[in-house]
Amino acid sequence: MRRKLNLTEGIFPMPVLMVATYNEDGSVNVMNAAWGTMQERGNVALKLSESHKTVQNIKARGAFTVSIADADHLVEADYFGVESGNRVTDKFERSGLSASKAETVDAPVINEFPLCLECEFIEYQTNEYGCGVIGKVVNVTANESVLVDGKLDMSLVNAIAFDPYTHGYYKVTERVGEAFRDGLKLK
Repeated sequence: MRRKLNLTEGIFPMPVLMVATYNEDGSVNVMNAAWGTMQERGNVALKLSESHKTVQNIKARGAFTVSIADADHLVEADYFGVESGNRVTDKFERSGLSASKAETVDAPVINEFPLCLECEFIEYQTNEYGCGVIGKVVNVTANESVLVDGKLDMSLVNAIAFDPYTHGYYKVTERVGEAFRDGLKLK
């Protein structure tokens, strides 16, 4: 038997994405964004309102990075979602994390998060069903600690996902199948 649940703002799992930019003074700003995905191969779509400091920075600098949050830095990732860069100018410094300049865009890479997409700003969509920020991924970097034989091992990333039904975070660590292969058994 199925039971009716309340509507919520998403489906499970939702990614926990750290969107990083530089402020006008060159300091680092990071926000936690669960409403993001790949629009198509090579393009990121983030549902962010224009009131976010991060969106203002993206428009001004023409660039941003998107990092995958991990379980080791859950507290910091959550902090980036509960505190606003519009209210707290030293939000990143308070986290205790460190940043480096991205290789290809004018945006910071948060060193502690293991996987980072460097993005050029394409456009901001403002229609009722628009996706907000659209960016082109121009570079992807990963900490060596999550590579095996030079390839990314997602089980080592220790990524976290957001559950919009109970407002919990979950670790995404175990590989359970082979995409584009396991289903062939039913053909």
